[in-house]
Amino acid sequence: MSATVVPLPPNSASETTDFLRRMASMVSGRNGQMLLRAASLIESLAQRAMSAERFYHQAQEESTRNAERHEAAELASDAMVGQIAALRAQLAEVTAAAAAERAAFDTERGKLLSLMQDAESHIGKLTTELETLRASVDAFNETAVSVPIEVLRLARTQFDYLSRGFERKGDVISQAMSEIGGFAIDQALTAKEPADKA
Repeated sequence: MSATVVPLPPNSASETTDFLRRMASMVSGRNGQMLLRAASLIESLAQRAMSAERFYHQAQEESTRNAERHEAAELASDAMVGQIAALRAQLAEVTAAAAAERAAFDTERGKLLSLMQDAESHIGKLTTELETLRASVDAFNETAVSVPIEVLRLARTQFDYLSRGFERKGDVISQAMSEIGGFAIDQALTAKEPADKA
């Protein structure tokens, strides 16, 4: 509940107190004292009224400043709420992007693990095959014999003759085996020639 402040007319209190004091000087006894007391009371009340009016103006100015601060705080609060909403949206986007990247990474990682397992399995098979071939070569080397080159050339000629004969008969399998045998002899002869020339 607000009170209406009515400013006192200028010098009205001082005129009244001056009048009362003059009257008190003319009247003796209890009436004079009462007039002096009334003048003091009027002065005291006038000072209190001026102080109250001063406090009211100060409070009004403070209230205006507080209202301005409150409005500024509300504007700042609205701006902060907007920024927080924007940051939350950014965070949601970044979180979604990170989740998508994580899923893609997990998928790629799964593929790579599968490829690694396949590669390890293939390497295991190749290692086994290599060991088998080495054992074969070792077994072959144990059974290999030295043959004169002329005998090999004669065998090569015989393989060619057999291959042509099987070709005429249409026996493709025997023809291929004869050609493979001839090729093996060619390899042996080729490997032997540089060693002879050296």
